[in-house]
Amino acid sequence: MKKVALAAAVSLAATSAFAGGLDEPIVEPEIIVEDTGTAGGWLVPVLLLVLLGAAVAAAD
Repeated sequence: MKKVALAAAVSLAATSAFAGGLDEPIVEPEIIVEDTGTAGGWLVPVLLLVLLGAAVAAAD
């Protein structure tokens, strides 16, 4: 009998927790990162040219 009373008490406690109904889900805003700079487009080739020039100068 104690198990039945305990089960009834637990089921009542569980249903009262959800008595408010469903809330709308919280959706995280989508973060969009836009590449506004063009530094990466010319920086790597310039560094390669500098390294190539240094290697040619060191070879002479």
